[in-house]
Amino acid sequence: MVVQTNLSSRIFFFLIALLFSLADSDSDSDLINELVSLRSSSPDSGVIRLYDDDVSKFLTSVPTPRPYSLIIFFDSVNLHSHSKLQKFRREFGLVSSTFISNNNNDGSNNGTKLFFCEIESTHSEASFHRFNVESLPHISLVSPTTENLTECDQMDGGDFAGLAESMAEFVERLTKLTVGPIQRPPFLSKTQIGIIVALIIISAPVLIKKILKGETLLHDRRIWLTGAVLVYFFSVSGTMFNIIREMPLYVKDDEDQSKFVFFIEGSEMQLGVEGYTVGFLYTVVGLLLAFVTNVLVRVKNLNEQRMSMLLSLVISFWAVRQVVYLDNWKTEYEIYPYWPSSWRH
Repeated sequence: MVVQTNLSSRIFFFLIALLFSLADSDSDSDLINELVSLRSSSPDSGVIRLYDDDVSKFLTSVPTPRPYSLIIFFDSVNLHSHSKLQKFRREFGLVSSTFISNNNNDGSNNGTKLFFCEIESTHSEASFHRFNVESLPHISLVSPTTENLTECDQMDGGDFAGLAESMAEFVERLTKLTVGPIQRPPFLSKTQIGIIVALIIISAPVLIKKILKGETLLHDRRIWLTGAVLVYFFSVSGTMFNIIREMPLYVKDDEDQSKFVFFIEGSEMQLGVEGYTVGFLYTVVGLLLAFVTNVLVRVKNLNEQRMSMLLSLVISFWAVRQVVYLDNWKTEYEIYPYWPSSWRH
């Protein structure tokens, strides 16, 4: 009788455990199906927008190990004026679309093991605190075994260096899933290429005729003069520095967000407006020098020549003085004039 009772108890507990296991399996399937549905309805490369309730639903309320991983891009609408953050977001979308296209139809379930998501600060501030996000850009990978969201894997500065390719390497290294070669959209669509080719074919006879007669813009000396001045201006205004460092033209005042700051004291940082201002002053001096040496020497009236020379010298002196003043103010390095010794007596 005792043996029969023990056997019945074991069968009962086995059935209960089996029911719980089936319930958990059904629950996991429901969550995966919902994530797949959200990904399919996402208008942006399959990236799922998560809110505070979704973080609880898909992460904190699901026991580990979860049947999926989430890689989350943290975004902020207030920082969309910074081109670098938007660029990272576009690259993140490329990784997502590449992963989906390479894994959804390969006969495996890899496409349901990883989901690309984003969390926006203005709508999900609590989630930023949950993940302990202090700065952007920030990408976190929540693995199936992650329990504490502040301890999930994060991309560091080096992982952002190669943009989408580095993000894909980060995902593959931690999830052991294959993202595949990044599929970037072509620079021009087939329709655009067809239109350009058609325009070239139609305009080819006219272009050839003008080239033979020397009537194109490339034969106009004024075009070359304007191009030379623009090259000089962008060279002396630090344009390459602004492009490489992605420096903004101006920033907002920390004390009053309604005001803009165009010049920052100190040599640690240079805004775009600073470089263009100094470049403009340099260009003024260069153009006046070209005017004096190439145009003014042909003026026959001596008085006009002298007045123009004097005016050019005054403007050039003012421009150079402004450059020296800005340099002294920004670097705190004084530039002193050295006059001839005979002038000191």
